[in-house]
Amino acid sequence: MQYNTQQKKMALPEYGRSVQNMVDYAVTIEDRAERQWCAETIVHIMEGMFPNLKNIPDFEHKLWDHLAIMSDFKLDIDYPFEVVKPESLELKPDPIPENTKRMKYRHYGRLLENLIAKACEFEDGMEKDNLVALICNHMRKDYITWNKDSIDENKIADDLYELSEGKLHLTDEILDLMAERIEKNYRSKLPVQRNNTSQKQNMKNNKKR
Repeated sequence: MQYNTQQKKMALPEYGRSVQNMVDYAVTIEDRAERQWCAETIVHIMEGMFPNLKNIPDFEHKLWDHLAIMSDFKLDIDYPFEVVKPESLELKPDPIPENTKRMKYRHYGRLLENLIAKACEFEDGMEKDNLVALICNHMRKDYITWNKDSIDENKIADDLYELSEGKLHLTDEILDLMAERIEKNYRSKLPVQRNNTSQKQNMKNNKKR
């Protein structure tokens, strides 16, 4: 008895050993017309294996590419499309440049640092205050993730000041905007409804401690 692990490695195992055996057999057919008919039958079988993908652009083209790959490009037939070249399979994608810039506070993440840098470019006004409020609420959420016991608004204010190099401040106006966002976004999730005034006051009291 021969196990699949003892057989040759399949180029595209998602089609299974039976389809691979069909392709191997097609390569050995001497009559060109019969070889062509066999190849078309195999592609039809491959298409039936993935009926939900038929509407994908170039799906049929991909099937013929896969047939060529599974035959190790030895199947001499009239392909209805220009199939992939063997050398193109050896090309490697360009490496993604690594961001070597060190994060000051890893629990906030790179995205938040980028948002802070962007907020520093804004002119003073409501748009900037709203963005800073959004940033601070995200900082509070990240802070809670790592410090579940309590929320230190002074810590959030200090970190915002440090990460923005002194350009952004957690003002009372921004605290009001933060409270309004929390009230709007999480009202349905809170077990006890609290009015907007008490929410603002709690955040301000935490900041003053």
